[in-house]
Amino acid sequence: MLLLSHDIVSAIFDQARQAHPIECCGIIATAAGSERATRLIPMVNRARSEVYFEFDPRQQLQVWREMDARDEEPRVFYHSHTASRAFPSATDIAFATDANAHYLIVSTADYDPPLRSFRIVQGCVSEEEVRIDALPAAALNLPD
Repeated sequence: MLLLSHDIVSAIFDQARQAHPIECCGIIATAAGSERATRLIPMVNRARSEVYFEFDPRQQLQVWREMDARDEEPRVFYHSHTASRAFPSATDIAFATDANAHYLIVSTADYDPPLRSFRIVQGCVSEEEVRIDALPAAALNLPD
């Protein structure tokens, strides 16, 4: 199961809508050894493609160094599909090399569900449940 905050999910969808029709991409970091995804890091899609994403290598190196300094790990790799359902493509599967990672896909096309998460190990794809924390009080216009 992947547990995400409402704020992180909202930010991913905002990024996906702004990038559309280009695929967006990024990672979500965790404290080393933790499963709790806490820090969203939007990445540049160097491919600038509607059907493919590629992290900018310079940005990736900078982000990985920053995560090392903060004692964090990349736990979730996410990207959008702009004209297809939220399911890993053959390319997504081929490039999924971290057996401990969650692979989150959001669809900006009219497919349901628009957000899905997967574990991909040696080419085998298994979907996992995504739980989203309740809306923060500020989103509901309620006092803290």
